[in-house]
Amino acid sequence: MGSISDMLGMLPGMGGKKIDASQIDESAVDRNVAIIRSMTRKERQNPNLLNASRRKRIAAGSGTTVQDVNRLIRQFEETQKMMKQFSGMARGKGKGMGFGKRGFPF
Repeated sequence: MGSISDMLGMLPGMGGKKIDASQIDESAVDRNVAIIRSMTRKERQNPNLLNASRRKRIAAGSGTTVQDVNRLIRQFEETQKMMKQFSGMARGKGKGMGFGKRGFPF
């Protein structure tokens, strides 16, 4: 598929721009993948299930901290909100595409 910077350049709204590879922290991507893979299928589908004990288990399983898990969950929620806003603007409506029930992509 190519590097992450190449894939980011293909996203809508990026105008085909090349992203400088030095701006992307590959270790953060690897850490996020490890966190997501430490989740159960139900947790990936519904991140609202993640209470404190589940977050501790995920952090231990991924070799990260609970703060890293919390950061990923927060980023996911913010991205979800942003995607709903963009999809609503593209269609000229106030509603989003319904990403809320789909969970994490892995």
